[in-house]
Amino acid sequence: MECGMERRFHRGFTAAEKTELWDRWKRGESLKAIGRAFGKQSSSIYLVAPHGGIRPAERRRSRLALTLAEREVICRGVTAHQSARSIARLLGRSPSTVSREMGRNGGCDPYRAALADENAWARARRPKCCKLATNPRLRQAVAGKLRLDWSPEQIAGWLKRTHPEDGCNRVSHETIYRSLFVQARGVLKKELLSHLRSKRSMRRSRPVDPNGDKRGHIKDIVSIRQRPAAVEDRAVPGHWEGDLLSGPNNSYIATLVERHTRYVMLAKVAGKDTQTVVSALIKQAKKLPKELYKSLTWDRGKELTDHRRFTLATKIDVYFLRSAKPVAARVEREHQWPAETVLSEGHRLVGAFASPSEQSGSSAKRTTP
Repeated sequence: MECGMERRFHRGFTAAEKTELWDRWKRGESLKAIGRAFGKQSSSIYLVAPHGGIRPAERRRSRLALTLAEREVICRGVTAHQSARSIARLLGRSPSTVSREMGRNGGCDPYRAALADENAWARARRPKCCKLATNPRLRQAVAGKLRLDWSPEQIAGWLKRTHPEDGCNRVSHETIYRSLFVQARGVLKKELLSHLRSKRSMRRSRPVDPNGDKRGHIKDIVSIRQRPAAVEDRAVPGHWEGDLLSGPNNSYIATLVERHTRYVMLAKVAGKDTQTVVSALIKQAKKLPKELYKSLTWDRGKELTDHRRFTLATKIDVYFLRSAKPVAARVEREHQWPAETVLSEGHRLVGAFASPSEQSGSSAKRTTP
């Protein structure tokens, strides 16, 4: 009997294909590109979404577990009618370890090394609940802060400051991200994903430039370690820290914070390319007296690749952080919340602001872009 419709059977991915799939995803390839590489549609790449774009950890045997070679020694000993204690002496193991191994695999007569090893590998698989799943109070606190549009990094820092001696009520930002992206955990609701600033539903890697030009490779950088000591102790005004914030509809703001006075300036930037950003910073620097603008510290974002042009035009030294993450520029980060609010709400940039905690100490200058 002939069928009017041809049946198609789709095979799954082998272990090697799964490894290659996750390697491609980590390199930043899209689902369509991965599908083309395997001769499949992007909708058939079903391994990525359930894991939230996070590669599952590779299973490994515990160094304390019996190996297949040791189980073969036990099997030969059982066949020779040796006692568990004598087999344990040959292995350098405890007699109770050998006795339990034999007991959980049917006793002496039916014991087989290969089958016992397969059963042990299957029994080793167990779901391990994350801290948010076992601590309802902590889970409610994290969910409440996410609804207030706090980032996972801010929540983790707040918990660490609130509970400095209580590790049970602290959680890392990575655990929060994984609980959001991997919905199979059933810990944080999917609706909380909309409160993340990136608005992503899964983790994606940054595509790597095939020419090897990765983010942070800037020529002729001067490290923050070479910054004068007067900058570190905030004794002298005129030393600034900056960063570039991006918002919806390709909107960008350059934030500048003076280390001594916490004075903040915002400058609207038409684009994120280095030519546009450096030109905007040069224009902003010429609005201030030379005595009030002596140095600028920036992270290793590529928007300041053309930093030498900035230095030649303004005679202002530029220093870069040691890593791409602006950890050292924490003063500048404390003032980013008003700029992020302006960008997220789609308001027109009208000036610069300082956070409420700093406004009592210094006023904020308003500038027109």
